[in-house]
Amino acid sequence: MDLLFSNDRRGEYPQSWYAATSEMLPPFPKLEGEARADVCIIGGGYTGLSAALHLAEAGLDVALLEAHRVGFGASGRNGGQLGSGQRQDQVSLEKMVGEGNARVLWDLGEEAKGLCRELIAKHEIDCYLRDGVAWCGSNKGDVEHLHHYAAHMGETYGYEIEALDRDAFHALCPSPDYRGGVLDMGAAHLHPLRFALGLAKAAADAGARIYETSHVESVEQGREVLIHTNGGTLRAGQVIFACNGYLGGLEPKVAAKVMPINNFIVATEPLGERTREVLTRDVAVADSKFVVNYFRLSHDGRLLFGGGESYGYRFPDDIKALVRKPMLEIFPQLEDVRLDYAWGGTLAITMKRLPLLARLGPNVLTASGYSGHGVGTAVHAGRLLAEAVRGQSAGFDAMAALPVPGFPGGAALRAPLLALAMSWYALRDRLGV
Repeated sequence: MDLLFSNDRRGEYPQSWYAATSEMLPPFPKLEGEARADVCIIGGGYTGLSAALHLAEAGLDVALLEAHRVGFGASGRNGGQLGSGQRQDQVSLEKMVGEGNARVLWDLGEEAKGLCRELIAKHEIDCYLRDGVAWCGSNKGDVEHLHHYAAHMGETYGYEIEALDRDAFHALCPSPDYRGGVLDMGAAHLHPLRFALGLAKAAADAGARIYETSHVESVEQGREVLIHTNGGTLRAGQVIFACNGYLGGLEPKVAAKVMPINNFIVATEPLGERTREVLTRDVAVADSKFVVNYFRLSHDGRLLFGGGESYGYRFPDDIKALVRKPMLEIFPQLEDVRLDYAWGGTLAITMKRLPLLARLGPNVLTASGYSGHGVGTAVHAGRLLAEAVRGQSAGFDAMAALPVPGFPGGAALRAPLLALAMSWYALRDRLGV
């Protein structure tokens, strides 16, 4: 199944609240006939756009190929949370890679947040950047874990995360489901599609050639890479795969380690004064359930709520009904609230929830598998890829050294194994174990 075309109309953004509140760029041309570039980037999300921007600024001839529109995929559909560190927390990373390497990864994560803020300011990207992300727990054990983590981050890394008991968290987020949490004001949230469009404009202004509706059908690797699309052929000295969940069968080595999954978001009607029934501060929230619920308020006073499960690659027929269920578990007081928008998107995870940055050949690089932590990590990966192309690879090599095993059974068994795991953890969450 080709996820590029399974759930969406060709060359069109989904009917999301993000698309409804963005000023779209004029369409970029389709690749027709023969073309050449120093570097070809496949994928027009955060990774590809960031790589194109940084390479073009360095003076390289860059061509980016996007099957639909820039920001079409997860980069323009996600929850908009710009989180701290990596997808795995620092305690887990210390156990995986040792304290010294974990600190390097923390510094790279902070660099990623800083890069996003820098790009937004430099290119005047109006994407409603706001500080603050809270994490919360629905049971005592999860809350204690979050509080211990906040203490560890302060003591070991000098990074302040505020621990909130049940009363303090309810003052922030009056949900009967949550028993406490933490607040990270160094993290942030934003309008993801407007951010992606801003990166695309910046890349094009820097000289990158962007081709839309240019579906890459095959890649011939060699001293010179040949990239065949639905309209032409591009010859390049180097190629970057920046496809994430939409890679398909284009690069089997990556597909064996990176699994596409779908996630879903709804936007309510404007809540007016009722926003205080959801959040009393303009921060984003994510909980500790295996199938994470995440939410925030939009700039026009809607609740943007992400959640729900889908075990197949096709979107469900009624996304509103799917997401309304967990939304009302968290906010039963919103039972009478209308849902105005509902959409899905495809992201990508890895076995250990660590991103996959890799050299696939002497002139072939890839980055993907951000596992729900892609706003900062993907933009940062784009810069690391650009540095690696130019021979400055310390950050890229640090990320490439992360342990990212393949899924048992390869691509064929990824989805059944995921469905089994999600079913088990969903049952655990419902039982409060």
